[in-house]
Amino acid sequence: MILVLKTTATPQQIQALRESLTARGLILQELQGESTHMIGLAGDTSGISADDVARHEAVERVMRVQTPYKLAGRKFHPDDTVITVRGSSIGGGNFDVIAGPCSVESEEQITAIAMDVKKAGAGFLRGGAFKPRSSPYAFQGLGLDGLELLKHAREQTGLPIVTEILSPEYLKDFEREVDVIQIGARNMQNFQLLREVGALGKPVLLKRGLSSTIEELLMAAEYVMAGGAREVMLCERGTRTFETATRNTLDLSAVPVLKAKSHLPVVVDPSHGTGYWDLVEPMCYAAVAAGADGLIIEVHNRPECALCDGGQSVTPDVFSRMMGKIKALRDVLAN
Repeated sequence: MILVLKTTATPQQIQALRESLTARGLILQELQGESTHMIGLAGDTSGISADDVARHEAVERVMRVQTPYKLAGRKFHPDDTVITVRGSSIGGGNFDVIAGPCSVESEEQITAIAMDVKKAGAGFLRGGAFKPRSSPYAFQGLGLDGLELLKHAREQTGLPIVTEILSPEYLKDFEREVDVIQIGARNMQNFQLLREVGALGKPVLLKRGLSSTIEELLMAAEYVMAGGAREVMLCERGTRTFETATRNTLDLSAVPVLKAKSHLPVVVDPSHGTGYWDLVEPMCYAAVAAGADGLIIEVHNRPECALCDGGQSVTPDVFSRMMGKIKALRDVLAN
């Protein structure tokens, strides 16, 4: 529901309207133009009568909105959201790369990779401290010790850290230590976790579920934003299909679709999207051409010895070469 306010409405009348709406548990999104002032209502509006709201002295007319993702959708928020963390920005014409190993293995490993990816031009450091694995016998990450190593790498490089949360029990640790909290594909519809992470108010990287539709991804973002966060990155990381030549099927058409439907930045993960290091490079270029706001790339200095997903990790040398080509491609596309 969108309320178009009268041009003659006084500040006192508008404030009274705001208070009456928030008292009903609604979330307000205000759109202020040169000659128009509108208020979008998000939340449960099923009990709100459009006729009753239209009678308010500040309201000129009421428009119903059918889109279920009102906070994540572009209808209420036409301008692109820009997420800036420690000087690195994604969205609204700002492009950046999140890079690092699938999992944190040691202080030497994560610090060396962090320095390499920063030198190559990455703006964010990724690394898994907690790892959701299909097998209970596979390496599950170093946990809070891994988080400490990520912090050390951040101190050495200045790169903001991006890492995945698996359980609400670590919310306080992530609130205190992590710059961008990642919600992995397996937790995309863990709605309780989405709300609790959203309540922290920190930037969130939300990955598309293993077999989720674009609307389901946007509704998951809505859960995070309804919890209180306003800075959410949507990540296309491939979905499961009948195809077995790659780990997943990377849906690059999701990039322009998401950007048309939502104001949130769209990031592409070609590492999980393909599962093979030699396919990461061409899919990076394709994602940039499709209009992605950023990339998340797995980089390991010794992929053959990696404890997790070494087969889809590029080396620092390959990453550095890719970054040069990505910049050249973006320069061409800008002209």
